[in-house]
Amino acid sequence: MTHTPIFKGIATALITPMHADGSVDYEAFGRLIDWQIECGIDALVIAGTTGEGSTLTDEEHREVIRYSVERAAHRVPIIAGTGSNDTAYACDLTRFSAEVGADAMLVVTPYYNKATQKGLVTMFNAIADASDKPIIAYNVPSRTGCAIAPATYAELAKNDKIVAIKEANGDISAIVETAALVGDKMDIYSGNDDQIVPVLSMGGLGCISVLSNVLPRETKQICELFWQGDYKGAAALQCKYLPLIKALFSEVNPIPVKAAMAKMGFCSPAIRLPLTEMEEAHAEILYARMREAGLDV
Repeated sequence: MTHTPIFKGIATALITPMHADGSVDYEAFGRLIDWQIECGIDALVIAGTTGEGSTLTDEEHREVIRYSVERAAHRVPIIAGTGSNDTAYACDLTRFSAEVGADAMLVVTPYYNKATQKGLVTMFNAIADASDKPIIAYNVPSRTGCAIAPATYAELAKNDKIVAIKEANGDISAIVETAALVGDKMDIYSGNDDQIVPVLSMGGLGCISVLSNVLPRETKQICELFWQGDYKGAAALQCKYLPLIKALFSEVNPIPVKAAMAKMGFCSPAIRLPLTEMEEAHAEILYARMREAGLDV
């Protein structure tokens, strides 16, 4: 290993609670941060996809990062979502996040305008050079229309500040190829809750998780069982929670997880357009899967 991992285990891709009028509910946000840490989560990702970073204003985006750093108070690493399809903005937000104390940055590939592989290398290097904090490259082509090729990861690994990957391409073969190319230069985290055990089996260090908003202890236990050598137990938990994972993605993330957290009493289900609150029929299935997973809702 050529660097210290940002975290090992489960990082929750945290929702951003909002009031009914759409403003950020910092009281609920603070309670949620505290609860996640009390449940033993290994890190928190702030203002990523699940945190509705794309519809936060610039002022809100910066404030939720600053607030999270202060609230966490070094109890767990705070990973700030600072990616954008505007590289100059991403660099500026990365600099700000480093200045207020974020431990690392999660940087998604550009969306809509997309990029060539050469453009991706140039963009990630520019953002990495904007601060002294480590970068996690986030690959989610189903949302962005832009995929990071395994050979491109090998090129990014030459920058000693680009130290990890959140891989949500759903392609296990590509993940295997990436692992072979980057070796110990980049840590690999699953970006999909239904692939935690497969990614761990390839030497991955954990998952940046939506499921752990709802089940932080249980999601972390999947990793712990695996690292204890109980591979069957880890696989059994992966399978046990698969119906809930599917329900959490039955509508566009973070619609279902916000509905789930509201049902658990953490926040309102308010969400910003173009996303809308969960359809009732889907919500009833989600609540049933939550109960099957052991939640009292």
